[in-house]
Amino acid sequence: EVQSWTTAAKQSLCLVWQKVKVQLMLSMSFLVTVIWYCRRLYSFLAQLLKRWSNYLQRKLIRNLSVLTEVDLLGYSVREWKGETQQAKHMREAYEELFWSCHIKYLRQVRRDNYCVLRAVLFQIFSQGIPFPSWMRERDILKLPEKLLYSQGCNWIQQYSFGPERYTGPNAFGKLRKCMEALKTNWIEMIATKDHEERGNICNTLFSDESKEHKLYEAIKFIMLYEVVEAYEKIKKREEPIHNLFSLLLARDSSSDPLTFMMNHLNPIGDSLCLDQVELFLLGYLLEVKIRVYRLHRFNTEEFQVNYPDEYRREWNEISLLTEDDRYYHIPVF
Repeated sequence: EVQSWTTAAKQSLCLVWQKVKVQLMLSMSFLVTVIWYCRRLYSFLAQLLKRWSNYLQRKLIRNLSVLTEVDLLGYSVREWKGETQQAKHMREAYEELFWSCHIKYLRQVRRDNYCVLRAVLFQIFSQGIPFPSWMRERDILKLPEKLLYSQGCNWIQQYSFGPERYTGPNAFGKLRKCMEALKTNWIEMIATKDHEERGNICNTLFSDESKEHKLYEAIKFIMLYEVVEAYEKIKKREEPIHNLFSLLLARDSSSDPLTFMMNHLNPIGDSLCLDQVELFLLGYLLEVKIRVYRLHRFNTEEFQVNYPDEYRREWNEISLLTEDDRYYHIPVF
């Protein structure tokens, strides 16, 4: 009787185990299948995220008007291959920058007709350089209004906004928006004390073409406004003006503010870059010493030039690098 009970218990346990084993096998199979699908899903999402990240990165780099740092000598070798006299001359100039001027890296700037303004303003913003003293004393938002109404410069309607070549009665409102953009973004850069955070803001700003073009047009207008002021002082024989204004107005192509605007400022951003004389004016108005390394003038006295050549000790210094006096890059020490 005990033996029969034992046999019955064993048989019951075997039946239970068979059922449990089937359930366990099914559960394990289901679990393995779920894990496999989860791994596939994870792999798919990881690849999708990577592709999306690469796409965004390529798009951002393509839109960035000031690229990230590259090795100076490596750039020189890539750009100036061959054994022509010009290629050798340029490579020697880059080596001089590397060994004597302690410039190790280079930031390439988009090659268009805003190139100089972009290279200068990017450094002012990325370094958090404050407003020039005269700009802290005056509200630049009122400059278009003052020029148009107080000084009666109705010809400002012929102002051209770079490649847009915009003229007409709406020029005043458009100039006002440009001045607002310059003031707002400059204040933000000054208020941002962390260098890395300020660099990120700069990268965002200088990857938006419409926003950065407003900044350059504002700088162009400030140059025009100061020339108008100097011209009025000359006519009224008031206090002496800086020599560079006399130099600007002595040219046949810019004998008065209107011809200066039509022949020199309007084409900037469209068909022309800044001339050397305008670069003097730019440094003077922004109160920065612009040191330019002119590689095509290597082994001459004009290899390093300061704009303006007369500057105050308290002015901040920024640097540019050019191979042809047309397009400029940013050297990094």
